[in-house]
Amino acid sequence: MNRTRRIAAVAALVLALPLPMAGAATASPLPSPSATASAAFHGELPRPTGPYGVGEDVLHLTDADRTDPWVPEAGPRQLAVSMFYPARQATGEPAPYMTLGEAQGFVATRVPPGTGVQPQDLAATTTHAYTGAKAAGGKFPLVVLSPGFENPRATLTGLATDLASHGYVVALVGHTHEDSGETLADGSTPGCTLCADGAPDTLPDSRAKDVSFVLDRLTGHQPAWRLAHLIDRHRIGMAGHSVGGASTLTAMAGDQRILAGVDLDGSFFGSIPTDNLAGRSFLLLGKQSDHSAGSGDTSWGQTWAGWAGYKPWLAVAGTTHASFTDVPILAEEIGLRLPPGMTTSPTRGAQLTREFVGAFFDQTLRGIHQPLLDGPSAANPEVLFQHP
Repeated sequence: MNRTRRIAAVAALVLALPLPMAGAATASPLPSPSATASAAFHGELPRPTGPYGVGEDVLHLTDADRTDPWVPEAGPRQLAVSMFYPARQATGEPAPYMTLGEAQGFVATRVPPGTGVQPQDLAATTTHAYTGAKAAGGKFPLVVLSPGFENPRATLTGLATDLASHGYVVALVGHTHEDSGETLADGSTPGCTLCADGAPDTLPDSRAKDVSFVLDRLTGHQPAWRLAHLIDRHRIGMAGHSVGGASTLTAMAGDQRILAGVDLDGSFFGSIPTDNLAGRSFLLLGKQSDHSAGSGDTSWGQTWAGWAGYKPWLAVAGTTHASFTDVPILAEEIGLRLPPGMTTSPTRGAQLTREFVGAFFDQTLRGIHQPLLDGPSAANPEVLFQHP
């Protein structure tokens, strides 16, 4: 088995939820719907915890200087980006979780049969974000989010809305041809070209180029977003799940604008020029089984040692690979049995992800000391501070 296919196989096994990696060579048996699974599904993400309302726009961006790396015949690289922003409460209309096309792709490839979940129901999941919401006044740090391989950008919506409610502008990037589907400007929703063979070693480099292009279009002289005036160009961070987290470090190494980054349970692969990180800050947040110091995934320890800077490393007990996304919350609401290794509930996993990612960016982008990051606490016994 080659390296990229082995990575996909490992990801499928550690996900341990009924959303298989299509490129996996092997996979553990998928959980089946429980007796309580219902066709009348209506999902709801946890409410944002900050003082702001949350607005959402969707941008469709085309990089005329770059041919799509995975489907060259498609022409220039096209991206869909969800922009979440601090807004006035009780303004706008409820934003969909996904487009219908994106939901169709997700249900077809990531949800097991027999659940009764229909694409239109998944698309209507309550996100607590609102289209057309009136923006709050002021300038806010920008955080770019990058999802895991095969998961569409929507699966990080819960984290995005919470960050926006605490005064961040969030750019949630869909990486075309790398997941179950992202709807483009022409209304098409291309699926995953890469999934059959697994994530190539060049994927982090490609995602880094996607992110730098998005930053150019959001912070340049003629920004692509109508609310670009909300962005503080001097305070930019990035976070990602799985390969999105690994790509965050690659993006930081190539783009000095990104001051702080977060890897949510993503193994590093390929070459990472850590010499270019110049003392910037990076948070490692992952499941204990693979991502505690000295066990499981050795790429974290090797990469962590590669540069000097503020780099807290936290392992969360009782979580799985998906615990840092919306996926377990939706699975539980659908009525699917959760894997035995997930002793930390989906809601608690989302809470810890939101709190620690938010605290990290508050400390590194806003300069506000966060006691949450100082060390272990009785309030969060699942979170184990690592000291390699």
